[in-house]
Amino acid sequence: MTEALVQVENLSRFYQNNRAINHLSFSLKAGEVLGFLGPNGAGKSTTMQVISGNLAPSEGEVSIAGHDILEAPKAAKRHLGYLPEHPPVYRDASVDEYLRYCARLHRIARGQVLASVDRVKQLCGLEDVGRRLIGNLSKGYQQRVGIAQAIVHEPQVVILDEPTVGLDPIQIREIRELIRTLGSQHSVILSTHILSEVQTTCDRVQIIRAGELIYSASTESLNQGHESSVKIALRNPVPPDELSCLAGVDHVEALEAGRYRVFLSANSNPDALVTAAVQQQWGLYELIPEQQSLEDLFIELTHHQEATAE
Repeated sequence: MTEALVQVENLSRFYQNNRAINHLSFSLKAGEVLGFLGPNGAGKSTTMQVISGNLAPSEGEVSIAGHDILEAPKAAKRHLGYLPEHPPVYRDASVDEYLRYCARLHRIARGQVLASVDRVKQLCGLEDVGRRLIGNLSKGYQQRVGIAQAIVHEPQVVILDEPTVGLDPIQIREIRELIRTLGSQHSVILSTHILSEVQTTCDRVQIIRAGELIYSASTESLNQGHESSVKIALRNPVPPDELSCLAGVDHVEALEAGRYRVFLSANSNPDALVTAAVQQQWGLYELIPEQQSLEDLFIELTHHQEATAE
């Protein structure tokens, strides 16, 4: 399926005179896991709250599975599961009690509640903690309960806002595995500022800054078409301009004595550089390939936006 399950058009949200979201537009297709990235204060959580119907937009439109979130909120929310940054769990309830309650809130037929709860408990790894009080569970298990309540009614779209905040490395790994599993059955929007989560779990990434969309691409293509580089060291240093003239070299950055960062043109390799080093007896003794990572791209884009704003 290629239809857009979530369609956001020209979305803006104001808090008095502060514009938290600025004319944001994007879509989420069926079966897609979208990573929603941005620095703290970029507007990620506000966007998630507007999409989920917890905040009204100041401008623009949001539709879920073809239903406008303002004009037909009940119809839209039937297709939506939401885990906010702070899981909406009742600490004094057991896992089973809470999930049965959530199932009834989502109007699951009484005769199907137990089956629905058992399904999400198995999917989220909660089979052994059904009778335990939520308040006595680790934060990682509380996050699992939060995800379970978001999918108990089998929504087409699941929104996860910072699902691994405050977890230890083992819990983070387990939640990421769960998100990947969800991605095979639901369309997912994962809001986070942790770049590794996007690289390991998402099909596509969007980066926002100051409420504006500044980047959108598939994770598969993140490193394709971006500038790659090699770090080299020469026993007989040469002027950077001499390296810049070589085939496949875009530009050169001089580092400490005898070392350079050589930026290669798209789809180029350092063969000409190695050949010239041998022929000219530059004494090439180190060559370390580099590739622009998501972290590099994120910092480059967000810092550029900060500098422009200043």
